Amino acid sequence: MDFGVGFLSNNVMLPILDFFYGIVPSYGLAIVALTLVIRFALYPLSAGSIRSMRRMRVAQPEMQKRVKEVQERYKDNPAKQQEEMSKVYKEFGNPLSGCLPVVLQMPILFALFATLRGSPFSNVNYSLNLEVFPQEQIERIQPQAFATSPQNIYITDTFHAPVLALLPGGNKLGVGEKARIEFQTVEGKPIEQLIDENPNSNVETKWEATKGQERVKIYEDGTIEALEAGEVTIQGTIPGLAAQEGFLFVKALGRVGAFDEQGNIHWDILGMVLFFGISLYVNQLLSGQQNQASDDNSQQAAITKMTPIIFSGMFLFFPLPAGVLMYMVIANIFQTAQTFILSREPLPENLQKILEEQEKAAKKAKGGDEIPFERGRSKKKA
Repeated sequence: MDFGVGFLSNNVMLPILDFFYGIVPSYGLAIVALTLVIRFALYPLSAGSIRSMRRMRVAQPEMQKRVKEVQERYKDNPAKQQEEMSKVYKEFGNPLSGCLPVVLQMPILFALFATLRGSPFSNVNYSLNLEVFPQEQIERIQPQAFATSPQNIYITDTFHAPVLALLPGGNKLGVGEKARIEFQTVEGKPIEQLIDENPNSNVETKWEATKGQERVKIYEDGTIEALEAGEVTIQGTIPGLAAQEGFLFVKALGRVGAFDEQGNIHWDILGMVLFFGISLYVNQLLSGQQNQASDDNSQQAAITKMTPIIFSGMFLFFPLPAGVLMYMVIANIFQTAQTFILSREPLPENLQKILEEQEKAAKKAKGGDEIPFERGRSKKKA
């Protein structure tokens, strides 16, 4: 049984999505609600990571100094060195502690991402690799059923099921033979039966050869006729019901890319990509990454400043469906707000003293300015 991303998507994300769609029949609103539910559920984990990073940012200069002193003082006594290092980490915190919350929430975020990339928001593709043998080798072919992995398919707005593509006789054919690719549920129910049982369904399956087109002929019902020997790749597609559904300024949730084949600009996609980059930059300012990089070295500062541009450009050259971009923009706004709130929390007393010393140094060097990412913070009372 799959307890990974697929399990989380089918047993956590989709029920939440169905619940909100049942309240307000809009897939756009369902994406917003699903994103917020997941972000609130992950709030404790992400908050722990943000707090740890903030404390490490403040403690890092003093911590590095102390670590170096311990290493020099007890370089001939590994046991004592390890004991003193443990005391340093206990006082300032372990630099790796902020990584665990990030690792724990990754499977959930991957599952959410996979959910929004599949049905009903995008067309779902199935890929089958076939081998066509010469006529004289047909007797050597042993029929053995071949099936793809199942994927969740929305037959109607309120009904979905895991569907796989099946070749009952296997993916090896002889020249002149015919075989029919069937879409069916994991229980063996044909997709045609699902469509008949749901009169409101407008699902239409499509097939095309993406490799070795000259070696096979494909009929509308999924029947394949082998014409000549060689390797063939066939792609079956089931359209996403909400792929063309719009939401607010987004024209189609399944639209992919800021530019179409004719070079026309999709301003809704472009706007979300740009807004994502801006919100990422603001998040860096709030978390102090920009300021810390500037203090470390100019090369690191340049890389940090380029990060929003790099990610935004990635979404332009490696485009995502509009529904996925919606999730990423909403999640980033949530993350930015969370960072803003947590950056105002009081620090532990030992780190507060270090921070005040850093502020004094910053004021002296910059003419009285506070450290930008700690402006307006609260101080922990003794």
